Amino acid sequence: MATAKTDDSLRQVLFAAAALKAPRIAQAAERLATQAADANWSRLDYLAAVLDREVAARAASGTEIRIKTAGFPARKTLEDFDFDQQSAARGPITALASGAFLTEARNVVLLGPPGTGKTHLATALGVAAARAGHRVAFDTATGWVTRLTEAHRSDRLDAELKRLRRYGLIIVDEVGYLPFEQDAANLFFPLVAARYEHASIVLTSNLPFSSWGDVFGDQAVAAAMIDRIVHHADVIALKGASYRLRGHETDTLPSARLSQTEQR
Repeated sequence: MATAKTDDSLRQVLFAAAALKAPRIAQAAERLATQAADANWSRLDYLAAVLDREVAARAASGTEIRIKTAGFPARKTLEDFDFDQQSAARGPITALASGAFLTEARNVVLLGPPGTGKTHLATALGVAAARAGHRVAFDTATGWVTRLTEAHRSDRLDAELKRLRRYGLIIVDEVGYLPFEQDAANLFFPLVAARYEHASIVLTSNLPFSSWGDVFGDQAVAAAMIDRIVHHADVIALKGASYRLRGHETDTLPSARLSQTEQR
């Protein structure tokens, strides 16, 4: 049962929490005060319980902020992914979800035809990274080139690349869907080079590496990028028909047929 002394102590805690602008501490202190008194907790037990609530709340809040600011097109998780359609990828992707590749500054490349789940898996790895405390930035390859072009035009490319180095993971989606002009494509190389052996990149592409020279308009630049990307990377090939076309008469897209022909 609460006593007058307990009430006075609680008021002091609430005042201190307000002074610190920590409303969650105040809420937890108030919720736990009676329980602590009835159960005869020590002062340290009570303090530990209140602070545990604050730490958990801050962690959840930080995770939510990291996910919202990452730029994901939608929130996707590995639990949502249909691995029955990509059974060979289950083991490698599950291993990557641990986040060890981030601490090792390794890259992940997801190759496959449209509709095989590349963006879903890239996003899910990004969400897992955000939950583990890493800053994440997501954009399409076209979006990244636009960002870098704007930074270059305003004479702040070096500053932008330095800023991006602070992100534990950047995700480059849809490499190969649209070709780049050579000047724009050349801006992509510094992004890859700046992160080489320093921080991770996840890339998705509907094209094999042999076709990236056509995308970037320069075989030498493409080769240099691929060399740095795959040196420390897990390359995962996704196969099969587009999930978007299941149930329709057309189950194979032209780009899928082209990729399958090139891989033979």
